[in-house]
Amino acid sequence: MKITKIDDHVPMDLFLLADPAEKSILGYLPDSLIYIAKINGETVGGYILQPIERAKYELKNIAVMPGYQNQGIGTELLQHLFGIVKERNGESVEVGTGTFGYQLAFYQRAGFRADRIDKDFFLLNYKEAIFENGIQHKDMLRLLIKL
Repeated sequence: MKITKIDDHVPMDLFLLADPAEKSILGYLPDSLIYIAKINGETVGGYILQPIERAKYELKNIAVMPGYQNQGIGTELLQHLFGIVKERNGESVEVGTGTFGYQLAFYQRAGFRADRIDKDFFLLNYKEAIFENGIQHKDMLRLLIKL
């Protein structure tokens, strides 16, 4: 797998897997670092990372195409972004996710810890309700990892 930085032609279909609101994605693309993972020339995953403070970054989006999920690609992408943050003298990475579900366990396995809750985030920022396992996402849990 090869992970490379891109500056144009953002694969929206990939990033919509992690954030169903295209308007939201377009809002955080400026000033972000975008990396794409490819296997044999096929895009299989990627992430969007944004500097938010002097030594702090926010993982805005990370996604793996359905046919490639549960094969360690997401973990490899996280390790890559940790390396990028360290290269840029970053000290921590923040990520926002729902308060339950696969994504929360994924981030916790990587070492992220709960930092704060944004009450009603999904209710206020998404036109369509987001459900996972029959439960509506309402609050966003902010997780942090210190590198």
